[in-house]
Amino acid sequence: MTVKVYYTTVTASRTVKSQQAEVIRVLESKSILYELIDISVGGELRDEMRSKAGDPTAAPPQFFNEDQYCGNYEMFSEAVEADTVEQFLKLA
Repeated sequence: MTVKVYYTTVTASRTVKSQQAEVIRVLESKSILYELIDISVGGELRDEMRSKAGDPTAAPPQFFNEDQYCGNYEMFSEAVEADTVEQFLKLA
């Protein structure tokens, strides 16, 4: 099972940049293997992320275990606080 993180390399939002950096730091600190999918390379990837998330306005980062939706950054952050990241990512 692969954790997929939809993110963007092109954003003017300082918030999105810091959220994405935090996500990578947490995943690496927990030795969780992940794949980054950059939605800035094409609108079809952004549309795919939003379709899979079931939210036409979803913004990165968004989390999936294979094609199963796990949640958004706020949900990830709550899982970090509760030390339940593996459960959030459907790895446990």
